[in-house]
Amino acid sequence: MSQDQAPWPSFPLPPGTLRVRPWQPEDADALFAAASESIQSVGRWLPWCRAGYTREDSVAWIAHAQGCWQLEELFAFAIVDEADGSVAGGVGLNQFNRQHRSANLGYWVRQSRQGQGIAPRAVPAVARFGFGTLGLVRVEIVAAVDNVPSRRCAEKAGARFEGIGRQRLVIDDTAVDAAVYALIPSDLA
Repeated sequence: MSQDQAPWPSFPLPPGTLRVRPWQPEDADALFAAASESIQSVGRWLPWCRAGYTREDSVAWIAHAQGCWQLEELFAFAIVDEADGSVAGGVGLNQFNRQHRSANLGYWVRQSRQGQGIAPRAVPAVARFGFGTLGLVRVEIVAAVDNVPSRRCAEKAGARFEGIGRQRLVIDDTAVDAAVYALIPSDLA
């Protein structure tokens, strides 16, 4: 379902003032601020979050995300604090397998908001969107075995650990083993 066919989905993350919604052009400054402060904590795992990241990179990412939404290739959401408009992080569905109705779910939280339970609340909201709106039957979370915060998030969000995929991810041109977690609709019932 494209953005032109239906209202953009938006999900509150109680308690508090956080909301998950699609990225919008006016998020560029807030995304740049969030990424800039998070290079030390997030950059190890996400290749885009590196020294030299610019506001123009944020503008380009948001345009890319919106274009991919139209093509139904990526459903990327901002996690926004409505109290001040800041970006707390991001979450999204990508790497779709249409035949088997599955997708990957990824997430990140800015450094100053880590440890507040934000991602474990955002993951089920976006997974439900995948199951209900997109008709998915499975959502996978794949995290490098050393990415303990991401693995904890998957577990707190209700995803089940299914095993270690050998050389499942490539990070900085190096193949690394990854923990594979999955959510199916009944996990969120």
